[in-house]
Amino acid sequence: MRVDFYQLGGAQPDSVIAAIAGRLLGEEQRLLVVASDEALLARLDRLLWDQGATSFLPHGLAGGADDTAQPILLSTGADAPNLARNILIADGEWRDSALAYERAFYLFDEETLEGARLSWKLLAGREGVERNYWAQEDGKWVKKA
Repeated sequence: MRVDFYQLGGAQPDSVIAAIAGRLLGEEQRLLVVASDEALLARLDRLLWDQGATSFLPHGLAGGADDTAQPILLSTGADAPNLARNILIADGEWRDSALAYERAFYLFDEETLEGARLSWKLLAGREGVERNYWAQEDGKWVKKA
């Protein structure tokens, strides 16, 4: 299982999430985006709809009739009715349930930095967990660890 830590710095989480989701869709993979803040999920919902006709990212908010059919599902919970093997933690709050996925994208900012550091340390000793740390330099994501 792979966990990619993304330190947002000046990057907007919405654009990072859209980029990751778009890349996974291009690889015909599914994604569960998790945040405890429903307002953040609503903002992401609008963003993914407003990508334009050529870059629309098909998705839905959890709790709908078509959850199982959604390539990207936005949810407050870490269960994936869409059978996603990728989870994106959008609110900087680590969830151990992410370890059940093949890959986790863990976004954090200055407010959630201490929690991310703790999660990094706790995951260091977990068997079968590969950790990667990414930060932006000159507008590009650079692997730092």
